[in-house]
Amino acid sequence: MTETMAVHTVEGFLTPDETALLTKLLDEHLVATGWSPDRPSDGLVAPAEVQKILAVGIERALPAIRRVFPSVAGATPWDYHDLGPGDSIEPHLHGVGEPDARPQRIARVAFHLQEAERGGEFYVETTSSDALWTERVAGPGSSFAPGTRFAREISHHAGPEAAAVLGRLPRTRWTSAPPAGTAVVYGAQLVHGVTVVREGRLRKLITNLLSEG
Repeated sequence: MTETMAVHTVEGFLTPDETALLTKLLDEHLVATGWSPDRPSDGLVAPAEVQKILAVGIERALPAIRRVFPSVAGATPWDYHDLGPGDSIEPHLHGVGEPDARPQRIARVAFHLQEAERGGEFYVETTSSDALWTERVAGPGSSFAPGTRFAREISHHAGPEAAAVLGRLPRTRWTSAPPAGTAVVYGAQLVHGVTVVREGRLRKLITNLLSEG
């Protein structure tokens, strides 16, 4: 439970050479596919060559990640996100999915490939309000301690009613501006988002961290 509410960073997640190659591969893929997001929250599954580089980064970073997220065993494929001036990602929360599922989503990683010149800061939001939580509890066969409660899923696809619940909650925002090349690891039950990009371009890749199956 504590892991799904934690925040951690891995500075220098990729080497400069790895970052340069990853950027080149992504740029070539974007030209070849003509992809552009319909909305800021939309992501593109990164091509296989990029996935391989990021897999090396995750494997190398696992000892550092496990200091805060000891249950993590692996990661899902990465999605690429590209935000320009005027774009933002509204506060949302993914949750853990089905509490009894295995493997279980514990956290997410955002690798900051390029920071915006102004704006585009990543943030998490905390609240003591009980309204953020459901009545679902972990059973005896769950990855979580029996009786653990779970937060609502308030994702981009959860609908206006769920978003309205979040909008009514008193929340405290914790904003960060990690340098390019940093991986930000944040628990799956944390509200999070990205402020408006005022100038420049924000490029990042995101994956889920999973527990053992």
